[in-house]
Order: sequence, then C-alpha cells, then structure tokens
Amino acid sequence: MQNGTILLTAASLGFIHTVLGPDHYVPFVALAKARSWSKTKTALVTFLCGLGHVLSSVLIGFAGIALGTAVSKLEWLEGLRGDAAGWLLLSFGLAYMVWGLKKAWKGEKHSHLHSHGGEPHAHGHAHEAAHTHPHTEKPSVTPWALFIIFVFGPCEPLIPVLMYPALSTGLGLAAAAAAVFSVVTIATMLSAVFLLLWGIKLFPVERMERYSHALAGFAVFACGVAIKAGL
Repeated sequence: MQNGTILLTAASLGFIHTVLGPDHYVPFVALAKARSWSKTKTALVTFLCGLGHVLSSVLIGFAGIALGTAVSKLEWLEGLRGDAAGWLLLSFGLAYMVWGLKKAWKGEKHSHLHSHGGEPHAHGHAHEAAHTHPHTEKPSVTPWALFIIFVFGPCEPLIPVLMYPALSTGLGLAAAAAAVFSVVTIATMLSAVFLLLWGIKLFPVERMERYSHALAGFAVFACGVAIKAGL
C-alpha cells in the first residue's frame, strides 16, 4: 500500500510541477512555431530536453544516496541549478528576441545563385515575399541551446520523492518513483506542447509572422524571468 502511494505521489508531482511550470513547454511551442519545426522534430527536441531535465536530477539524487548526503543539501544544489537555468533561459531568450527584431526590421534579404540553362546569376529577396525555390536548412544551435538549459534545470520535487523511499525501503522503490516521475513529466511536456500548437492554429496569427522569432525570444525570456522571480 505504501509503495502504491509513493508511486502515485511521484506521478502526481510529475504532472503538477510540469503544468505549473510554463518553462517546461512554452519555449518549445514558441520556437517550433517561429522556426517551422515539423511535428517529428518538435517531439524529438521536447523529448530529449525533457529526458536531460529529469535524468540530471535523478543522477544527482542517486549520487546523494550513495554518498549519504542529506536531502536539504541536495535541494540546495538543485536551487543553484535552478538559478543557472533561469539565467540561461533569460539570456538566451533576450538574445533571440533581439536577433528576431533585427531580422524583422531588416527584412532579412539575401541572395542565391541560379542557373536556368545559361550563365549562373544571383538575385536577392526577402523572406517576407513568396519565392518558389527550396533552401537547404543549416544545422541550428537552438535545439542544443535548449537541451543545455534543460539539463541545468532542476526537478525540485524529484529529490524528496527519490530520497525518502530510498531511506525507508531501499533503492528499488526509489528507482521506480524516479521512473514514474520522469515518464509523467516528459509525457506532460509533450502533451502541453502539441495542445498549445494546436490551439495556436485557431487564431489568425499570419500578420505576426514577421515578428515570430522576436515573439519566440520574448516567450523564452519571460519564462526565464518567471523562474528568477520564483513564479
């Protein structure tokens, strides 16, 4: 009975802490929309960031168990990681917002070489205008930046959920609680991301597409501010 209660608590905390923390899903929604990520890429980036998010705390928790570290000391370490994650989100969001504004104001004109059966020639255009030739997408640092930020981001409820079972009944229940917490957290992140992306389609946002990158940066920046403010 006690084991079931602990596992149910782990699942509940995984769901609640994710839903109440918009930093768990808003950055993915904003960047997926701004950068026109496919559903597969959005799911993959969200999943990997969520996995790094929970595994980093799990590893710290089990290291604390092995070293006999007090729960209060691990929570203090998680607090430091939370500060780092807040600053990283804030800085990344601000930089991305500034870049997005610059991109919108300049119209982001660029040139391409073409050959239509004769001599190759170049022409310039802005992305605000429609054009019919494909672009080769360059590898983006954005998913990697998000991954690093989420690895730093702590799962504060996981430490007591993981530590107390280990101290009372052993590592088996602690591992099970950590697994349940992790699965529910990642599943909730994915559900929230795709639910919000579906909801955005219901609103006419075409006029804002020019500022989509700036708005995405602002959303990430706002999440960083919320973390620093303890919201």
